[in-house]
Amino acid sequence: MKYRTVFDIIGPVMIGPSSSHTAGAARIGKVARTLFGQLPDHADLHFYGSFAKTYKGHGTDVAVIGGLLDYETDDERIRQAYEEAEKAKLTISIFEEGAIDHHPNTVRIKLYKGKETFELVGVSIGGGKIEIIELNGFVLRLSGNHPAILVVHQDRYGVIAAVSNLLAKHQLNIGHMEVSRKEKGEQALMVIEVDQNVDESILEPLENLPHITHVTKIHD
Repeated sequence: MKYRTVFDIIGPVMIGPSSSHTAGAARIGKVARTLFGQLPDHADLHFYGSFAKTYKGHGTDVAVIGGLLDYETDDERIRQAYEEAEKAKLTISIFEEGAIDHHPNTVRIKLYKGKETFELVGVSIGGGKIEIIELNGFVLRLSGNHPAILVVHQDRYGVIAAVSNLLAKHQLNIGHMEVSRKEKGEQALMVIEVDQNVDESILEPLENLPHITHVTKIHD
C-alpha cells in the first residue's frame, strides 16, 4: 500500500484509540451501510485474527456499529454506538473467528432488512485505510478511498464498453476498474473508482443500459 502524504500515515481525524482497529473499522461499517442503502434491522459482525483478539479494547465493535449508523470516524456518538443502535432498533450479533490468510484486521459484515440480505468483507490496512475484498460473494478490491460506482450486470459482450463510454460522455475519469464474475455468462460485478464524486443523475442512464441490473455509488 502506497501513501500519498504524511496524513495518510498519521491517519484520519477520528475517535481513538487506533487508526487501524477503530477508524478503519468505522469506515468499513460506513461503506457497508452505503452499499446496503438503508439502516439494517440486524447485523452479524464476524471478527477475524487481530480484530477478534482486540476488538473490545480497541473499540472495533463500536466503530463498525457507528459506521453502520452512518457516523463519520470523528463522531463522538461512536463511543455510545450500542446505545445508539438500540435507539435505532438495530440489533447486533458478534462472532469471534480465527486467523485468516489475507489480513489480520478483517471483518465480515452480514446485514438484514426484512427479506433483504447483504454481505461484505472488509480489511483495515493501516492509517484508517481500508479495502473491501468481497461483496455478496464477488471477489473484488475496493479501496473506499475514492468515489466509486458499483454495477451489477449480466456477463455479456459489450457491457463494459457501454458503461465506459457513458462515463466518458459525462467526463468521469476512471482511476481503477475491475470486473468479478462467479461463472461465465452469469451475474457479474463491475467496480469503477473515479477521480471525482458521482452525480445522482448518472446512475439512471447507467441502469438503463442493456444487461445492467443494479447501480450504486460511494463517495470518498
